[in-house]
Amino acid sequence: MLHRPIRDTQDFLLSNYFAEGLRITFGVLCPSLIMAQFGMLQYGMTLSLGALCVSIVDSPGPIQHRRNAMFVTTALLFLVTIIVGLTNKSAVFTGILIVAFSFIFSMLFLYGNRAASIGTSVLLIMILSIDDIRPWQEVIFYSILVFIGSIWYTALSYIIYRLRPYRLAQQTLSDSIHEVADFLRAKAKFYSQNTNYEKNYAALLQLQVDVSQKQDEVREVLFKTREIVRESTPQGRFLLIVFTDMVDLFEQVMSTYYNYKQLHQQFDDIGILNHYEDAINKIADSLDDIAFALKSGGVPTLAENLEKDLENLRNEISELEQNKSNTYNTLGLIALRNIEVNIENIVSRIKTINRYFNKKEQRKIKKGDIDVGKFVTSQEINTKILLNNLTFSSSTFRHSLRVAIVMLIGFLVARSLDFAHSYWILLTILVISKPGFSLTKERNYHRIIGTVAGAFLGMAVLHYVNDKHTLFGILIVFMVAGYSFQRKNYVVSVLFMTPYILIMFDFLGMGVMSIAKERIYDTLIGSGIALLASYSLFPNWEHEKLKEAMLDVIKSNRNYFIEVTKLYFNENIDNTAYKLARKDIYVKTSNLASLFQRMFSEPKSKQLYMKELHQFTVLNHLLTSYVASLSLYIKEHHFVCATLKDVKPIADNTTYLLENAAENLNKNSDGLSNVPLIRFKNDNELALAHADMVVSEQFDLIQKVSYDIFKLTEKIKI
Repeated sequence: MLHRPIRDTQDFLLSNYFAEGLRITFGVLCPSLIMAQFGMLQYGMTLSLGALCVSIVDSPGPIQHRRNAMFVTTALLFLVTIIVGLTNKSAVFTGILIVAFSFIFSMLFLYGNRAASIGTSVLLIMILSIDDIRPWQEVIFYSILVFIGSIWYTALSYIIYRLRPYRLAQQTLSDSIHEVADFLRAKAKFYSQNTNYEKNYAALLQLQVDVSQKQDEVREVLFKTREIVRESTPQGRFLLIVFTDMVDLFEQVMSTYYNYKQLHQQFDDIGILNHYEDAINKIADSLDDIAFALKSGGVPTLAENLEKDLENLRNEISELEQNKSNTYNTLGLIALRNIEVNIENIVSRIKTINRYFNKKEQRKIKKGDIDVGKFVTSQEINTKILLNNLTFSSSTFRHSLRVAIVMLIGFLVARSLDFAHSYWILLTILVISKPGFSLTKERNYHRIIGTVAGAFLGMAVLHYVNDKHTLFGILIVFMVAGYSFQRKNYVVSVLFMTPYILIMFDFLGMGVMSIAKERIYDTLIGSGIALLASYSLFPNWEHEKLKEAMLDVIKSNRNYFIEVTKLYFNENIDNTAYKLARKDIYVKTSNLASLFQRMFSEPKSKQLYMKELHQFTVLNHLLTSYVASLSLYIKEHHFVCATLKDVKPIADNTTYLLENAAENLNKNSDGLSNVPLIRFKNDNELALAHADMVVSEQFDLIQKVSYDIFKLTEKIKI
């Protein structure tokens, strides 16, 4: 394996982010360069503007969704440029249009991120057209050029996809595997001496959010792409089987949660936990190698000496178990053995995935038996959703109203200032304004830092570089970097986008110093207006969604537990229902963890129940991990429990506890309930087999965590 910095650089150059940066740069730059050869640069820049606006909606996803979104955007861009171009002579009418369009197109958030990006694209062309006053004949011609530029980019994107139809799926799947590898590294830190449990656990929760988001992106691309869903080619079946195996592998990773403090107290003196840390980090490296092979077309291998390390771990545990002095607690030794077995199972699954990269093995992959359509959500587009949200109880309605008002304020401020490019104020407001305060605040912070740093970088480049050919090369580099990072790291994107704009203005013969100052001033003004409005004008606070998110997690954990218990108590197992329940709890846990993190960015007065919410998030994460362990005991370890009749009451009581926990949140009842814990009863506990003891203890552990969640919900009044 290559050194990490080299591998990370190669991985980025093969990623969808970089491919997107190249595609947008080529799509935007090409019309201007071609038209400039014929002395019609002005027309070329208008074509490029159309290409740029439509590229905003070309985010990763099924090709039919991307294509349809680009066609809708193209039509709307054409209409809006005509409407604005014919009416922008009147400041009053322009103000009315800004308010109306800002509200209407911000409401598209109701229909998902792609629809929201259509609104952003249309508002962008509106902003860039309000100061461009022309005769009506030129307005029509200008609109036609924007239309042609949009069609050009749409065709370019579609052709690139058709040349390599599986490329996006490979890149998206690769990114999701990298996130699982990072999650594993965070888990490995728990085995390190003197680790900060609170800090590492917070990082683990954030990484779980990232894993869930990436897996959702993969489902969107894989399960909604017809060529892959039909599994008509070995490549399509290969991508599907790798993804399903990776989801199963992540469940195994989730299940390895133990009382690490107790493990350190017992075993730090012999250093065995450090060996676990090394082995888990090597597994993460092996996953990174799979992710890289998906993009590069290579064949992945296991990390060096990983299997030897596992053999040494097995021997160390055997020596501890045979230690006649009984120095170590039996439960601690069982935990070490279970972790080691789980690590072996993960490595075995990685070996299986590695074999899929063999072309002969790919042809042997059979069609799956999972109904993939059930694992993706379809966003219904109808007016009923819109009409139902035309009320102040809707966060999207409040956001749209706020954007409309703030854009009008920005327009009035821009008109009152004697700046050549005062529309930058409106652009800043557009890109910063988000439905929630925390997201607006974060975007605001990134925009200011990126703009100021980028302005100084651009001025430095223009001061020291005078050769036009060199400047053009730097311009292309900045363009590619700016567009590559726009979905990955916004502050870096703005950092490169600002000098690219300054260099472009320099080519057009405009004063760069004054433009740089103006861009900084406009950014500060627009950022200030947007942030103040998000705090004081129909604000959306995260605690408003807290109750719903907590209920969702409890219900999802309950459903997941029920599906896992069916593996023990039912003969006929619905594998699809089980996987749907597993997917649902990962998504719901991710949503709650994201909400919890965003609340930290809000004013202290809006941070309600932070201590209780932290406990609730931790307990539910533990519950999910323990339920995942229970499923693996029968699926991977093939434990057969002879005492199921004694365990059944505990399972039923666990379900009852979670139902009552949800009821507590729903009703906010003051009366404390007496829901008992049921103890495991067996007349001959000492004679229990290892499998019986492990399974029964796991059921009991799940019940205790459910009881803690139940008691905690009695204290929370939302």
